[in-house]
Amino acid sequence: MMDNIKVGDKLTIHCYKHNGILHRVCEEATILEITEEKLVCANDKTKITENDGRSYNTNELAILIFYKKNWFNIIAQLKQQGLFYYCNVASPYIIDGNIIKYIDYDLDLRVFPDGGFRILDRNEYKYHKRIMKYNNDLDKIIKAELQKLIVLKKEEKAPFNKEIINNYYQKYVNLNKNAKF
Repeated sequence: MMDNIKVGDKLTIHCYKHNGILHRVCEEATILEITEEKLVCANDKTKITENDGRSYNTNELAILIFYKKNWFNIIAQLKQQGLFYYCNVASPYIIDGNIIKYIDYDLDLRVFPDGGFRILDRNEYKYHKRIMKYNNDLDKIIKAELQKLIVLKKEEKAPFNKEIINNYYQKYVNLNKNAKF
């Protein structure tokens, strides 16, 4: 499937829960880069639809990084107040047609422009672990991947580097400048 998509293509993103239920849909993400390790996309004020039918538009441009082997994805949000990151502990992504799919495993890492960070949704994780019966192997993977994210952040390794995100931002701006509407 990876052979069929290219830089500039627009895909939809489907976020599922462990029980297979569709949790959230992101209407559009423009592909900026495809490698053996990751898929980098961007969107700006795109429509998000929750599983209960509520929908809203995002407020800012975001760079989205999905990984083939890591159990997380990263959203770099370019807000007026600075660069924020929202990191989802999640399964590696797959491409199904024109849809990026992954399973969200509740735990999130929120990184603030001043470099501070916070782990979010621990109670949601405990609840879903119990009711969706996450096995011990999955629990170990999820916790290890959260720790890997924290280390990447503390060491300011990619993508926790403003220059990398700015380069993706420029790529997105250039793609849209060249787009024929």
